[in-house]
Amino acid sequence: MIKIGVIGYGYWGPNLVRNFMEAPGSTVTAVCDLRAERLSQLHKRYPSTRTLSNCQELFADREIDAIAIATPVSSHFELAMAALRAGKHLLVEKPLAANSEQAIKLIEEATRRKRVLMVDHTFVYTSAVRKIRELITSKALGEIYYYDAVRVNLGLFQHDVNVIWDLAIHDLSIMDYVLPYRAVAVSATGISNIPGQPENVAYITLFFPNTQIAHIHVNWLTPVKVRHTLIGGSEKMILYDDLEPSEKVKIYDKGVSLSQNGDAVYEMLVSYRSGDMLAPRLDTTEALQREALHFIDCVENGTQPETDGEAGLRLVQIAEAAERSLRARGELVEIANVTALSC
Repeated sequence: MIKIGVIGYGYWGPNLVRNFMEAPGSTVTAVCDLRAERLSQLHKRYPSTRTLSNCQELFADREIDAIAIATPVSSHFELAMAALRAGKHLLVEKPLAANSEQAIKLIEEATRRKRVLMVDHTFVYTSAVRKIRELITSKALGEIYYYDAVRVNLGLFQHDVNVIWDLAIHDLSIMDYVLPYRAVAVSATGISNIPGQPENVAYITLFFPNTQIAHIHVNWLTPVKVRHTLIGGSEKMILYDDLEPSEKVKIYDKGVSLSQNGDAVYEMLVSYRSGDMLAPRLDTTEALQREALHFIDCVENGTQPETDGEAGLRLVQIAEAAERSLRARGELVEIANVTALSC
């Protein structure tokens, strides 16, 4: 039985506690939060779980095998490093750290101490995203042309990071998981409509070593909630709507074909193909439940998580480059490709 301590019982912490409590092979023995009213809510639901206001008690508890961190991004590095140095396995809410230097240090520390370091890129563990990866890997879509995502809603405004680090990181994690290539450069624009607060709207364009392109639109200030992703291929195209209750993934047998017009080789004719739409059946396992089980398995067997520290680092590097481009009003910025040193 893996004994887990959770730091942070605000927005995401309750979901982590619930899933680790329900998952076979783990239990949450203690939760730490600075706000007494949150701990009071926890105690009502899980009276046997210890409540703490000082996370040092979690680090010092030798019975705790692993720690899950669900706190603001600015606190991730300090808490995660303390947990690793205390010999704990670690699950960190996205993004892994506030910058790539911190992410690299965490990876190296986890490697040195032979501890699991996993990043909570929840969408990677959804049935929909895993189906999309399966389709792309099997070449069912043909050559990938583009990845286009929209993730907008009204709130939740963050005070320590902008909308790229908060919302776009989800789409970057999906893109990193399903696409066969890594982005090499990024151009981003955005603005803050609330004085003194981080940017609440951003448009991010990512470039790849081939003709593939990706675009992500994120916004905290829209009247409706939208979670659309379009992936275009030479053979088929995908619409992924995370808000759709049943048919989240739709595969369209649509596209174009080019042909030359007789003797006029310079005249290219475009013909359109419009076939059937297929919505594959997806299992209903909660993504966070699948993620919790995967984390438990990695801790028990010493295996590498699908969303490991290196995956977390790649996304932090993209977000850093996007933020630099945003500050430079859309200037093209190359994405760093620095990895942690092996220990």
